[in-house]
Parts: sequence; structure tokens; C-alpha cells
Amino acid sequence: MKPLEIDSISKRYGDRLALDSLSFTVPPGELFGFVGSNGAGKTTTMRIAVGVLSPDEGAVRWGETPVTRQDSSRFGYMPEERGLYPKMTVAKQLIYLGRLHGMSSSEARASMNRWTERLRIAEHRDKTVDSLSLGNQQRVQLAAALVHDPDVLVLDEPFSGLDPLAVDDMSAVLQEKADQGVPVLFSSHQLDLVERLCKSVGVVRAGRMVAHGTLEELRSVDGDAKLYLEVESGDPQWPARCQAIAAFQAEDTGFLVAPAQGHDENDVLRSAMEHGRVRHMQWRRPTLTQLFRDLVEPAKGLAP
Repeated sequence: MKPLEIDSISKRYGDRLALDSLSFTVPPGELFGFVGSNGAGKTTTMRIAVGVLSPDEGAVRWGETPVTRQDSSRFGYMPEERGLYPKMTVAKQLIYLGRLHGMSSSEARASMNRWTERLRIAEHRDKTVDSLSLGNQQRVQLAAALVHDPDVLVLDEPFSGLDPLAVDDMSAVLQEKADQGVPVLFSSHQLDLVERLCKSVGVVRAGRMVAHGTLEELRSVDGDAKLYLEVESGDPQWPARCQAIAAFQAEDTGFLVAPAQGHDENDVLRSAMEHGRVRHMQWRRPTLTQLFRDLVEPAKGLAP
């Protein structure tokens, strides 16, 4: 298998710069989470990746060469807006799409049967797409992306509108494809899910990649881990009076604090004990949701 490389792509719509020299690579066998606010450029990037749009500048490579039309036929694409024929039955639709990708009739039918079983929509094979629930339409859309056994998967908000069981089914399928060596690129606003599934993550803001790498690498952008403390105190602003604390913010039923330079957790603990009974203290690494907020809205953070 070969990596999918997005190399310095830019795209304008009139006077609006939708993508600004955006770059990242999805290695073979890796789930890459692509996150950002609405309108940040995720969908435009994915459409360029699969050849639906062309970049104004830059290139998409599969391996060491630019993606050709023939290459893109080996990609599986799941758009955010469902791209299915609403009045066609599930079975006919999936067989038709398999045939478009060069499969024989028997191969396409066998693949349709396999994926409708795997995604728990076999009972809906003879139903039209528009008669299904939104969640089952989403399952059919994933089956459409998988029916031709693609070598690359690009999925735009694949978990949108799914119940927990469907999320588990789709997560397992994406992990299976990655285990087979397929590079899997997907976007999602469900950051806890991205954190659970992905080895690497890219955060896009206003068409530019503001951070990408492993979760550990992204956490290093946020700085050191913070201390979480719960203190029984009559002073609700006790952290502001502790010389061992450089910055703090309210979190749950306690405070998330950053030790001041030259101080460690023992100094923070001693200072906290002067203001009340310490009921709980632990180091916390930032979650992807916290990292996302800091990267997309960098002005927000701990208060000095």
C-alpha cells in the first residue's frame, strides 16, 4: 500500500481563500482524523483528494506520483452530503457502483452481499434508499465507498447521525481497513471518537493546517500537563493567592492549574493546603477537545 499525500494545496472561490498551502500525509494502515470548525476547509480538501475538485496550486499524491483519474477509481469516497440515488434499491445501487469501478456482475453482487451483511443492512437490500432512516442511509453510503475494495478511504463526517451501535460498527470497519494497510482519512466533529480511533490528527483553521501529528505531539503544543485539584475552601479564588500557581481555570468541581516556574506539584499541594482541605489532586493531559479549542480559539486558556 502507498501513502496519501496532500502537498501544499490551495483553492480559491472568487475572493475567498478556502485552502492556503495545506499539507499532510496519511501513511498506509493509519487512521488520520481531520478536524476543524465548520467552513474550515475539510470538505474542500477531501473533494480535491478524490479528484472531485482540482486545486489551484499544489498536488495530491498517492505514493510518489500525482493521483491520476485511474488512481482515483481505487479510492473510496463518502461525502458528507449523501451521494446516493434515492429511488434505487440498496442492492441495485451497490452493484451498479461496483460495476462502475470495474467489477464483474458476480463480483459486485458478492461484494454487495458481504457489505450489507457486515453493516447490518441486509434486510434493506430491496428497499429504496429514501425509504430508510438517516442512520441506515449512512450505512449504505459507507457500503458504497467500500463495495469496490478501495486502496484509499476518504470519509467526510462518516459518523454523523449514527446511534452508538452504528458508531461501533463503522469504527470496526475503518480499523479493519487500516489493518489491511489502507490509508484512511476521515473528518468528524466527534472529537472523543477521533481521539479513540486515530493515531494522527490534523487541525485545520481558515484553510490552513494549524497543527498535525500524533496526539502526543499535539499535546506538546499545549505545553506540559496541568494539575487538577479539588479543595474544600471558603475562598473560591484561592489559586490566585498561591505563589506556586502561575495560571488556573475552573474545571468540573475544582481547578486546573499550571505550576509557576521553579515550582512543582508538591509546592502547589502545600500552597493549596493553606487554603483548605485537598480532596483530590492529579496530573491531567489535555484531551483532543481541549487541544482543539486552544488551537482554533488560541486566545482562550488558563487565566493568570
